Amino acid sequence: MYELAQKYGAQPVFLKDIANAHNISEKYLSKLVIPLRGVGLISSFRGAHGGYALAREPRTITVREIVQVLEGEISPATGARGRTQGEPADSHPTENVWSLLDKTVYDTLENVTLESLVQAGRNRAINYQI
Repeated sequence: MYELAQKYGAQPVFLKDIANAHNISEKYLSKLVIPLRGVGLISSFRGAHGGYALAREPRTITVREIVQVLEGEISPATGARGRTQGEPADSHPTENVWSLLDKTVYDTLENVTLESLVQAGRNRAINYQI
């Protein structure tokens, strides 16, 4: 997604070029593009000038969207942490800690866009704050 964001507005990018640039398996990348295309984050084009491109502007795509599509639920605190059967969800002493962690992770990923990652890469500095 970062590579596609860097080349947004130019020719579509071949998976083999991304794979070669980052020493990643093209087969692995081909599995990642399926769900990303399915939710409309990327578009695919056939032919000699084909490849993949972002379907939306990089400033409108958050890291949260990407992670959620590829990984599913992003909550690091899923499930009942230390609760007994039938105990209310908010009655465990650690529940507030896990809720805060969930919110922090969500907010951080939601506040980082592909555009901000490309800018940080150009500036060679990544300093995100929530």
